[in-house]
Amino acid sequence: MSLKISEDLLTQCMHCGLCLPVCPTYALTGLEKNSPRGRIRLMKSVMDGSLPVTVPFMDEMYFCLDCQACQTACPAGVKYGELVESARTLVEKKKRIRLKNFVIRNFVERRRALRMLAAIVRFCQHGFLERIMLPILRMCLPQLYVRAKLMPRIAKKFLFGEVPEVIEPDEIVRGTVAMLTGCVMDVFYADVNRDTVDVLLANGWRVVIPQDQVCCGSLGGHNGDAEYSKRLARKNIDAFEKSDAAYYVINSAGCCAFMKRYGELFSDDPKYSERARGFRKKVKEFSEFIYETGFRKPLCKIAEPAVYHEPCHLVHTQKISEEPRSIVGELAGENFRELNEASWCCGSAGIYNVLRFDDASRLLDRKIDNIRKSGARLVITGNPGCLAQINSGIQKEGLDFEVLHPATVLNRLYKMDAAR
Repeated sequence: MSLKISEDLLTQCMHCGLCLPVCPTYALTGLEKNSPRGRIRLMKSVMDGSLPVTVPFMDEMYFCLDCQACQTACPAGVKYGELVESARTLVEKKKRIRLKNFVIRNFVERRRALRMLAAIVRFCQHGFLERIMLPILRMCLPQLYVRAKLMPRIAKKFLFGEVPEVIEPDEIVRGTVAMLTGCVMDVFYADVNRDTVDVLLANGWRVVIPQDQVCCGSLGGHNGDAEYSKRLARKNIDAFEKSDAAYYVINSAGCCAFMKRYGELFSDDPKYSERARGFRKKVKEFSEFIYETGFRKPLCKIAEPAVYHEPCHLVHTQKISEEPRSIVGELAGENFRELNEASWCCGSAGIYNVLRFDDASRLLDRKIDNIRKSGARLVITGNPGCLAQINSGIQKEGLDFEVLHPATVLNRLYKMDAAR
């Protein structure tokens, strides 16, 4: 079986090595095969038939975080993210069935099933039952114990279905935006979704929550299930077009990065290609949107030292860095601190921290060490995976830090202004 990847993409790599210093997995091992250019050599060998799709090849494609820091560093403009995801698609076809993709297909898209599973986990996370289960897991299944211990708390109340489809601001309407509530976002961070809605309303935007929306498709796309991701993308294009919104605001960096790729997913689709390109033009990440359209500056400021962690799929994939940093600087004022290696991956990378817990933990330790050295008490970041991962590291170390989304910080300051 040969690897079907554009040869043009593969031959763009000059093997200059500028990707090596920014690659987290290369930093962990120091091995060439664990670097972007090393993996590209492996892909070439599979494509030309000189190397079969072996278990080591499969493992190497998933050892990569797909953080795309190499794309930022690459002088030749190699689209490494496309390469590694194409390789993973081949891996999934070779392996035929995988538990993770079974879970993604059967729970992520099906909102009722996801919420039922979330309700069970939420029940297990609270009170007497958790105090009983955790010691049992620690004795019998220590690997599952560490994952369960650091899992974010399931939201008490989800946003989707709890608010009207159209929410009007109290002041003059500037325009209409549609918002993705997400799958993981609404299960673990429904409060961030509410903060996002409140901030948009406070700045005069009518907010539409499309009722037919589904998962953005990124989980499937990053894990080799391309056809499933395209199916979800079609549903979202149909759902969001009905909103007649001028913009589609996404408060998850990973979701936004993938939704901006809808145009590429359907480049050869006669029915969806033009619609996908139009869709992509309207997609805006939360901080990108309020920075470009303007937002009401709160009178109150962040009262403690704060740093900004740059999500990989915001800074490297979407090339968005100035916008959120400017917003955080505005909100923190003299309390803003620079975080060393702010754009270095925290180890979350979708579900990487679940599937490769030990590797992700080593990357997380590096991130927590930098946060500790910064002297900050507040970490601000715009991606649910980063929120969960960094918060788990802080809990593990017993540190007194808070990890918040920019929308939450801004909404808190608005509420403080109102209280004054």
